[in-house]
Amino acid sequence: MSSNLLTGEHFMAGNSAAAEGALAAGCLFYAGYPITPSTELAERMSKRLPEINGVFIQMEDEIASMAAILGASWAGKKSMTATSGPGFSLMQENIGLGVITETPCVVVNVQRGGPSTGLPTLVGQQDVMQARWGSHGDYEIIALSPNSVQECFDITLEAFNLSEEYRVPVIVLMDECVSHMWEKVVIPPGDRLKIFKRRLYDGPKDKYLPYMAEDGQVPPMVVAGQGYKVHVTGLTHDEKGYPAINPRAQEKLVKRLCDKIRTNAGKIVKTEDYLLNDADVVVVAFGSVSRTARRAVRIARARGIKAGLLRLITIWPFAQEKIRELASRVKAFVVAEINYGQVFYEVERCAHGQAAVRLCPKLGGELHQPDEILRDIEEAAR
Repeated sequence: MSSNLLTGEHFMAGNSAAAEGALAAGCLFYAGYPITPSTELAERMSKRLPEINGVFIQMEDEIASMAAILGASWAGKKSMTATSGPGFSLMQENIGLGVITETPCVVVNVQRGGPSTGLPTLVGQQDVMQARWGSHGDYEIIALSPNSVQECFDITLEAFNLSEEYRVPVIVLMDECVSHMWEKVVIPPGDRLKIFKRRLYDGPKDKYLPYMAEDGQVPPMVVAGQGYKVHVTGLTHDEKGYPAINPRAQEKLVKRLCDKIRTNAGKIVKTEDYLLNDADVVVVAFGSVSRTARRAVRIARARGIKAGLLRLITIWPFAQEKIRELASRVKAFVVAEINYGQVFYEVERCAHGQAAVRLCPKLGGELHQPDEILRDIEEAAR
């Protein structure tokens, strides 16, 4: 039996790196349905999981895939699935189930051009709002976006850590360009990896309450089938997990589900600053577009424009405090994304009129060229 960790330097594509990041995090269960452009991730997991006594299942569809990884998580295994836009749409109801049952798991969404079947083989970044609001009701979610193959490994591992720490489904918002890009990936030894170990209840079995949050936010879990009374339901429930169909129980549960993310946003949110200290114009970008944006910023600097880049690594919760701080001292933002304005509206909301906000969109199928972003930088600088 080979190790679950392929330590060393490798040359691989983003989908393969994400699979290796999941394995490094301790993932032992994958359920999914093939869909372009994420299929290579499933193929990698189908080969690697049997090598380490893990389980790979190709399900009949994405609805079943999402249900399967929730069940595997309650059985004590770190679990994940991967998909793209149409499949992500089908997963939304069970993502909501994962939220209300506080089930840790990871969903990799390799974005392509939409809506509907759209552009199956071409890049998009059009699922940003769906990641946040795709299921119904009030809830909070965590979503991360890598911009390199190395980050496909690193961020998938981090997604598992966050899902375990906050007991919530975590979404990795990759895009087709990053998923199919080939670059060097360094996989460090296991003792150099930060792995968050699931917090398990260790008290008397007859005293266990599945949804009693000792710290007021995140309750400990148990492994179903080991003698604990476990009731898992999508209905509003009390600390025992039993349905409690009344406004008081609803407010107590939903407020905690939201606040465990909101009050920890300062720890969860990650961004990357590039030449922001004296910037007058800030480009906001994420995923593959942030690489083009960095080039545009360098060209703008060479032309005497004080431009900078704010790369969003965490998409949700949104980096609103960072945007507000920048808005108080910069002239304008340029939001470059492969959609017709999704992060743009969040930046505009957080800037609150203190700085101008310009959208530099692509509607799917191709990346921005540096000169396209540069034109908006120059306009914003005038």
